Amino acid sequence: MAKVIMVQGTMSNAGKSLICAGLCRIFVQDGYRAAPFKSQNMALNSYITEEGLEMGRAQVMQAEAAKIAPLVCMNPILLKPTTDMGSQVIVNGEVLGNMPAKEYFSYKKRLIPEIKKAFRKLSSMSDIIVIEGAGSPAEINLKENDIVNMGMAKLADAPVLLVGDIDRGGVFAQLIGTLSLLPDEERSRVKGLIINKFRGDKTILDPGIQMLEQRGNVPVVGVVPYTPLSLEDEDSLTIRFDRKKRGMIDLAVIRCPRISNFTDFNVFEQNESVTVRYVTSVSELGDPDMIFLPGSKNTMGDLRWMRENGLEAAVKKKSQDTIIFGICGGYQMLGKQICDPYHVEEGGQMRGMELLPVETTLHQEKTRTQKKSSLHQIRGRLSCLSGMEVSGYEIHMGNTSTEKSGAEHLVLSNGNVYGTYLHGIFDAEGIAAAILSALAKEKGIHCDTDGMYSYRQLKEIQYDKLADTLRKYLDMDAIYGMLRESRL
Repeated sequence: MAKVIMVQGTMSNAGKSLICAGLCRIFVQDGYRAAPFKSQNMALNSYITEEGLEMGRAQVMQAEAAKIAPLVCMNPILLKPTTDMGSQVIVNGEVLGNMPAKEYFSYKKRLIPEIKKAFRKLSSMSDIIVIEGAGSPAEINLKENDIVNMGMAKLADAPVLLVGDIDRGGVFAQLIGTLSLLPDEERSRVKGLIINKFRGDKTILDPGIQMLEQRGNVPVVGVVPYTPLSLEDEDSLTIRFDRKKRGMIDLAVIRCPRISNFTDFNVFEQNESVTVRYVTSVSELGDPDMIFLPGSKNTMGDLRWMRENGLEAAVKKKSQDTIIFGICGGYQMLGKQICDPYHVEEGGQMRGMELLPVETTLHQEKTRTQKKSSLHQIRGRLSCLSGMEVSGYEIHMGNTSTEKSGAEHLVLSNGNVYGTYLHGIFDAEGIAAAILSALAKEKGIHCDTDGMYSYRQLKEIQYDKLADTLRKYLDMDAIYGMLRESRL
């Protein structure tokens, strides 16, 4: 059975996911079979495994860092918010149903056997399991029936590393406050503290670290510097949404309220001449070179939001001379009509943006599949993509019928509007570079795409960079000592 270590944080976005990913890469580099685990994830960025099961992308990223295929047992429970008060509950990769938050809070303890089963399965094929917590273990209102922080640490009998985010300030209060709010049994599980996202001269921190260790009675096992990385982050707190600068090539993503799988656009960020902006209003939209309509967990609701704030009208007007590309829910929005006879979302039917000759009917069964194919003949301004190899996954509620046959992935309307159900379509080698080259040629500028990687290649470089950073700034001898003491 595997040895275990758990990474918890003082708050959301303290850096748990990346610390876990970096540890997974280090353990693999050192010759161990490592695997990530998170009992319950709340995210709208999800992934479909080879078996057609759905899981959170954070554990997919960590599995990639561990150089193994993502398995749904790495994330047995996924919550996908559908409203501010409820979520779609996915257990072992399949939809259990929609639940209000209060109902799920009472129900979740019944899922502990599924968590144990998934963890045992993963443990049987691993040497080391790196477990990620969620939010903070000191969230008193959520501690009852906890299954993701100290509750999970107890189930796995795991030593805990507690991560604090110095970049947002108050890191000493974060760490000491969290420790002080934990019961003795839980506090005893915390074997090391990590100060994350530090900028500056570490010697300035030394007096604070001494105080921290004295008051907390837990050693500080690392001060990790702020390290810019092109890797996926927690979707609800990503800093990507705050970027407003416009580059030589300006790509705008409509940031609808229930945006999902915006990781589709990360591959473009590696080019210094390109900016990827997430916009929520007509004034923010400006005059981009290309507009993306991303996936959505509530297609009809997000289309209504676009309609009410003027973005729909603005996008339709821009489609006369700007490339519009919709993915999944964005693809559905671009069609003539969306019908919801089974009340999957809001019920009834809704006029689409009428930019693509397709109609969508939402169904209760979710399509979950991986695909690999070459693109059919693509007409218009993205004809450069014709015949190129792509791979990715589909995850959507509903079927979309088209008036044109043979358009398996892309559907062309007036030469500027495209749509696909395939998440990850831009990640394959050459796809993003071809799009940027076409946009640059139209503008009469040069965009150097020779050094662009496929998204997979780019992430491999980033995982190694992350591992190198953690090796330098974490006490890995102490962490390996914690693993030897774990009793699983």
